[in-house]
Amino acid sequence: MSITTSRLRLAALASAAVLALGAPVAYATRDDGSAAPATGAATAHRGAAYVETRLFFGTARADGGAPVTDRQFRAFVDRRITPRFPAGLTLQEGHGQWRDRHGTIQRERSYELILLYPRARASAQDGPIEDIRTAYEREFEQESVARADEATWVDF
Repeated sequence: MSITTSRLRLAALASAAVLALGAPVAYATRDDGSAAPATGAATAHRGAAYVETRLFFGTARADGGAPVTDRQFRAFVDRRITPRFPAGLTLQEGHGQWRDRHGTIQRERSYELILLYPRARASAQDGPIEDIRTAYEREFEQESVARADEATWVDF
């Protein structure tokens, strides 16, 4: 074997090693919704498997009446949400917009509620969350309360 051939092989092996070390890792989803490298190696996560649910509450009323006030919303939280999630929650005020069923873009003051709960309790939490959405829609004449759920890891 010539020196040139040996150098080419060595360069090819070195290039392959560099590419292998820097290549992205493919991930697979486990049955519990967590992600792990497809190679089967363990992935370290800080915390425990949780679900993050976000509810988006508008304040404009479908009938054109006075918007939901901050005082009314806080009373709703105290009466309908806190008893169902006494361990804690986060509320954020915002300004949102959405297209109503008539195609009109509605802009309104809004609230975002963030709930965190163990994934193992996700089925048990679904009913109380849906009760909150339904109660708000009825009490404040809302067309809908949006919901977003996401698997996450939480450490307190």
